[in-house]
Amino acid sequence: MKLNVKNNLDWVGVRDWELRRFHGNEYSTHRGSTYNSYLIREQKTALIDTVWQPFAKEFVENLAREIDLNKIDYVIANHAEIDHSGGLPELMRRIPDKPVYCTANGVKSLRGHYHRDWNFVPVKTGDRIDLGNGKSLVFVELKMLHWPDSMGCYLTGDNVLFSNDAFGQHYASEQMFNDLVDQTELFEECIKYYANILTPFSKLVTQKIKEILAMKLPIDIIATSHGVIWRDNPTRIVEKYLEWADAYRENRITLIYDTMWNGTRRLAEAIARGIHRADPEVEIKLYNSAKTDKNDMITSVFRSKAVLAGSPTINRGILTSMAGLLEEIKGLRFLGKKGAAFGCYGWSGESVRLLTGLLEESGFEILGEGLRAAWNPDKEAIKKARAFGRQIAEQAT
Repeated sequence: MKLNVKNNLDWVGVRDWELRRFHGNEYSTHRGSTYNSYLIREQKTALIDTVWQPFAKEFVENLAREIDLNKIDYVIANHAEIDHSGGLPELMRRIPDKPVYCTANGVKSLRGHYHRDWNFVPVKTGDRIDLGNGKSLVFVELKMLHWPDSMGCYLTGDNVLFSNDAFGQHYASEQMFNDLVDQTELFEECIKYYANILTPFSKLVTQKIKEILAMKLPIDIIATSHGVIWRDNPTRIVEKYLEWADAYRENRITLIYDTMWNGTRRLAEAIARGIHRADPEVEIKLYNSAKTDKNDMITSVFRSKAVLAGSPTINRGILTSMAGLLEEIKGLRFLGKKGAAFGCYGWSGESVRLLTGLLEESGFEILGEGLRAAWNPDKEAIKKARAFGRQIAEQAT
């Protein structure tokens, strides 16, 4: 099913309403996703990206009903990841000699994934192909946003930026345009996408956006690879990316913990009450890491100015849900955030020290030695937890 985007440009991708996990099981997609492919028909015809591998045959069959595949002059592979390139083997089986335009790293990635030697044409920033009717595709390398092979391209005349993974979100909709969907849902998925995927590359995000802006290209539409197409005030999402890339934080404190016999949970709730009494304006979020979607927790961490991590001690270590979550947080390299640890113990009590070390390794500014409570917290321990919360509120400015 095609959808007209502008003039001779159509969306020819796939909506995946049932998708709930992505990148293996690493990313939750509560609202499904789309795999966006675009067909440009001027004097020359260009296909930009394909779809995820499970939809390859469906995609090529639908495309063949829309256009004689032999009339495609150029195949553009902005990114080699399987959710964008998965339809290539099926497509190239039908049109094996057509040129595939991608970066030099894209050639390596596509050969690595599919072990095929298609008619690759490596491109770099500033290279272009003439589509006729006064229109061209201009290529822009987007290295490490978020793979080494990533690139985008710009359609002159229609002023459309095909941004690949940048500015996208995992969000399935029949509407497909940013001005037609629920704005709260849309921006929830946008910030989650940035927090969980693009945060480690924030410096590159800023550099690349400034590089594109310096080209002074008029941009009427941003056509992403996932989710909606930005046609109404498309620079709004660009401005959001510049904001999110700049050590982003809101007036929020997030407490994430796991618990065995509810002692560490009781500490978390008491700390939260102490924070609220000291600063009624700050937004406080509590999550049990064993029961909560990890990507939603990471999004809250991204939005927070301070993060408190809690776990009881078990086998001289910490509970596995907290260990896994903090390992992922370490890889995301959040900037400008403060952290502290808390937890219960029975006889050895290493968890707070270990949690503090993990937060420090993740780049957090540590607020003190943390809070420990023996066994099930008594009234005095709860009182100390509230005082600890008040102290955190004062320090987390």
